[in-house]
Amino acid sequence: MDQRKLPIPPPLPIHLNPRFDKKGLKITGSRKIKSNCGILNGANNSWDRLFDEGYRADVSILTDGGVIIYAHASILGVASPVLKHMLMKSEGQGRHNRRKISIHGVPSEAVRVFIRFLYSSCYDEEGMKEFALPLLVLSHSYVVPQLKRLCECWLEKRLVTTENAIDIFQLALLCDAPRLSLIVHRFILSNLKSISASEGWRIMKESHRVLEKEILESIIYEDVRRKERTRKVNERQVYVQLYEAMEALVHICRDGCRTIGPHDKILKVDQAPCQYTACKGLEALIRHFAGCKMRGPGGCIHCKRMWQILELHSRLCAHPDTCKVPLCRNLRQRTRKQTKKEETRWRILVKKIVRSNSITGAPFFSLEI
Repeated sequence: MDQRKLPIPPPLPIHLNPRFDKKGLKITGSRKIKSNCGILNGANNSWDRLFDEGYRADVSILTDGGVIIYAHASILGVASPVLKHMLMKSEGQGRHNRRKISIHGVPSEAVRVFIRFLYSSCYDEEGMKEFALPLLVLSHSYVVPQLKRLCECWLEKRLVTTENAIDIFQLALLCDAPRLSLIVHRFILSNLKSISASEGWRIMKESHRVLEKEILESIIYEDVRRKERTRKVNERQVYVQLYEAMEALVHICRDGCRTIGPHDKILKVDQAPCQYTACKGLEALIRHFAGCKMRGPGGCIHCKRMWQILELHSRLCAHPDTCKVPLCRNLRQRTRKQTKKEETRWRILVKKIVRSNSITGAPFFSLEI
């Protein structure tokens, strides 16, 4: 077969091709890549010169302050579909005359930075710091997604302050930048006191009361959510404490601990520290329960807690017939005589305790209730 007719093989993947660096940018000779540019320096300089010198420019861009920026229709049309449509509509003004388009409402220097980016896909850091907001508007209006992403990144990571947060938030909503609006909204909630005293908030309050109302409502909503999270955390801590108490109860009644335990166990004075965190408190509660004269279920508050622990244990105990916890079997039998309402209430409590500790298959307890 004629070797000249063989198809050209596809190029190597970028990460295996020695002509590309780790970022996928082409390397030629000893020329370096600009940190904020995606093309080679030589080509970049040519595009910059073409823009700066306006060589054979065929478009005049009219901006605020009477400043005119010269550009090339072919480059603008390729970079932005909106500019391409505008240029097609202005073709009837004559072949030898420059076509004119107007970009108003933003500083002329911001328009210059924007047009330069369309040429070289590069930007100046000082220009980005100064004109990030108008560049975000321009990139959104003229559909230049690469520049829009750059503006969003700069605003998210470097340029949001208490003075401009409201302005950035409003522009993020108008320019369909959901990530930016979410980040700035969180920033507003975290710095509400200082932001509410800013000039941007005052202007928003006068011109956009609906947005102010929505921000205030979101603050109330976040406050409710925070309180709800706190309530659930505290509730779970209570369930965890109840489970630890039941676990310590089994430990005390089966093995004995410190100065209290089953009658057939000999307790050691110098035994190792107990591994059950609730053991010390439960030991005092058991001693109180044993000697309290108001020990009935409707009496002392400490005894009520002890009755609750015993009841919960009986509902979770895996071996009620051989269990050494007092009243375990009796309380298990008593559950059959409870009303449906009481039974439902106890079942819900037991399930919450189980979920808070994920104790399915634990050595002391069973979920068959």
